[in-house]
Amino acid sequence: MEPVLSLTKETNLLLETYLKALRLPAFLKNYRKFAEDAAQTDLTYDRFLLALAEQEMAQRERNRTVRRIKAARFPVLKELADFDFSCISGPDKQQVLELAQGSYIRKAEPILMVGNPGLGKTHVATGLALAACRQGYKVRFYNAAGLVNDMVAAQDEHRLPKFLNTALRHQLIVLDELGFIPLSASDAHLVFQFCSTLYERVALMVTTNLRFADWVQVFGDERLTAALLDRLTHKAHILEFIGESYRFRQRAQQDAQQEDSA
Repeated sequence: MEPVLSLTKETNLLLETYLKALRLPAFLKNYRKFAEDAAQTDLTYDRFLLALAEQEMAQRERNRTVRRIKAARFPVLKELADFDFSCISGPDKQQVLELAQGSYIRKAEPILMVGNPGLGKTHVATGLALAACRQGYKVRFYNAAGLVNDMVAAQDEHRLPKFLNTALRHQLIVLDELGFIPLSASDAHLVFQFCSTLYERVALMVTTNLRFADWVQVFGDERLTAALLDRLTHKAHILEFIGESYRFRQRAQQDAQQEDSA
């Protein structure tokens, strides 16, 4: 075994200068401790260097994950592990966990989450999208109303093609609360154009409180609605959320606790 040589103060300063210039912060943070451990265990030079390189790679991946999560623009971070599947009749927990593995993203398959408000659709969508970020996928989260506003602004500024091309650079896009408010005819066409552009190219995850038969009430045009649903449901994973509102249960529990304490 070749022991790692101890470094003089001057050598340390020079090494740290080089590590900063080379942008190797994990090397800089760990080399002293790793050198001490290597000397005590007679670790070879190449194993010492490998251990430092592994730390650098791991730190860079953590940094990339943080950047991906920030770029996704989640309104709130919610983990699948924190979702209580026992409080709803659907969807099946195992199905959601299988989706979290990300194969639907590689196939650019849609996920449609349908159910009444307060059942956790946004929570599950966020949890799946977070899992995708950690797997290295580029993700973007939109509230449906926010997407419409962004597209209207892009259209007014003659940069709608650029907006759509930017969307295509993602691998998963979440469209939350589609159908929460009715759309004007022009807004409905913009949403249709957005979804059509992503079709079979980018995985699209949609949450909605509307049954498919009721979508025409939001989009107005029956032919446009039928064409949109045809694209969204093709090869889609449809998760139907059934149960009692989380928020309603929380209020009921709070009321019961107040009555018990009275």
